[in-house]
Amino acid sequence: MGQSKYYFALVIAAAAASSRATAFTSGRLPSTHQAQNNKHVSTLFTEESSSPSSSYSGPTATKPIEEGSHDELMYALGVNLARQLGDVRPLIENSEELTQLARGLLDTVVGKFDDEAQMSLLARRGDDLNKIIVDRANAIRQKIEDAGKAMLKEMSENEETATLDCGVVIHPLDAGPDGFGNGVKPTAASTVKVHYHGTLPDGTVFDSSLGKDPVTFPLGGVIAGWREGLQRMCEGETAMLGIPSEMGYGEAGTPDGRIPGGAALFFKIQLLEVMSAGVGGGPKLVGADGQVLKKNGGGGGLLGADGKPL
Repeated sequence: MGQSKYYFALVIAAAAASSRATAFTSGRLPSTHQAQNNKHVSTLFTEESSSPSSSYSGPTATKPIEEGSHDELMYALGVNLARQLGDVRPLIENSEELTQLARGLLDTVVGKFDDEAQMSLLARRGDDLNKIIVDRANAIRQKIEDAGKAMLKEMSENEETATLDCGVVIHPLDAGPDGFGNGVKPTAASTVKVHYHGTLPDGTVFDSSLGKDPVTFPLGGVIAGWREGLQRMCEGETAMLGIPSEMGYGEAGTPDGRIPGGAALFFKIQLLEVMSAGVGGGPKLVGADGQVLKKNGGGGGLLGADGKPL
């Protein structure tokens, strides 16, 4: 039997942890060396097709980009504009469609179409355009939703996992200092400190604290799947949580579009500390400052018979 998508997600989380990858990093521009080793001729404008403007000589894809040059600055402008446009690849089905989409962008940028021509084209094909965008967006959403349900089902069939009544699946990975299932657990009123790494069913990372400082927050302020899942973890444990859409961001998804509607979520979470309102665990000494006394002597400053901190 081949490797499952669920275990693929676990591998992605493990790889990200080992490399301390962050969820959002700004990409590096291709270096001069890279540009020279990746020369190619654009297929957008061939010898048979006319250039979009008499003053425009066509793409300069073969020209190396020197670091610190004006060309690099203009390239950075293009990258910035493309990032604002967003990733259009999910709406494209083949290379020919991508070529025509790029051609429309370039023709508009270089002034082949004036405003009147643009409006005329959009008025003539606007209904068709809206339909294809909606249809393909719905198809993408359905694929993501189906993939999430399949991964949750597969995850729940693993004998090492536990499935809660709400549908959240928990797969313990690493024990805390007192062993699996032992130690302080958070409650719905707790504030916790964690590291986490969140992915969609296809492995896309939408948020992560890896490579950053741990995150502290009240459980009452997070999605229901987190709240339910973390209450089953003990301090120091690491687990994989599979969260169905209804316990995550539901049919609407997130406003910024990073998490599509209907998407199941998969988090690798390390519960570093239950900072308040925890339950269970052994008795703890608390110093005059209200802090739990550590084994290394930090905290409230209680002294033993020898005059040294406990």
